[in-house]
Amino acid sequence: MIIQKHDQDLNTPTGTMRCTVYRPQAEGRFPCIFFYSEIFQQTAPIARSAAIMAGHGFVVVVPEVFHELNPIGTVLGYDDAGKDKGNADKFTKPLEAHDSDTVAMLDYFAQQAYCNGQFGSMGVCLGGHLAYRAALNPRIQASFCLYATDIHSNTIPCNEGNDSFTLTEQIQGELVMVWGKQDPHVPAEGRSKIYQHLLDTERNFTWYEVNGQHAFMRDEGERYDPALALEFYAKAVALFQKNLHKN
Repeated sequence: MIIQKHDQDLNTPTGTMRCTVYRPQAEGRFPCIFFYSEIFQQTAPIARSAAIMAGHGFVVVVPEVFHELNPIGTVLGYDDAGKDKGNADKFTKPLEAHDSDTVAMLDYFAQQAYCNGQFGSMGVCLGGHLAYRAALNPRIQASFCLYATDIHSNTIPCNEGNDSFTLTEQIQGELVMVWGKQDPHVPAEGRSKIYQHLLDTERNFTWYEVNGQHAFMRDEGERYDPALALEFYAKAVALFQKNLHKN
């Protein structure tokens, strides 16, 4: 499908959040996917990923995940300075503020004529965690989480007992969890911890571990695996087509 895009600023309890909306040019009402970025915010690879998903008949919303901590439109570089700033932001913003961002998006996009009122979440790296976190909200019907960091380690600040791992039982929608075996950010013991917890809490989930590195979907840099990326875009599309039925 041919797509269009525009920016939409939303009011949240922690300030104005810029969202970029990718959606079909065709008339109609489409399911909505919140696409959470890595720590660098909406880089060119994130924009291309959002466009790919939108072209399959979805409204894809990319929020600036650290809007409180940066001027609107900030994109960090894939370099040491960008990593340092992004990681500092990650360890500054509490999960509760991410929760209120998700609610702001749900409330706004549920009212838009081009959305059918059904929602999913997707993300990479930090965004994989935020997609998982969004799934705690019962309005999120399916989530596709790629190499989600910090779930196993509970290293993103939050109120005591309000970490994503502890609250897993609140997830009602279908989950797909994707991991690279060569990813040092979520080692085997961390993946095993999450997998067992999903089993113990009887969540509806599918689990993939592949021979890939962290950020293997990112189409810049030496970690990119085009064949794996193509495979998992297809799996993401299938998940959302299955769960987000068009009205």
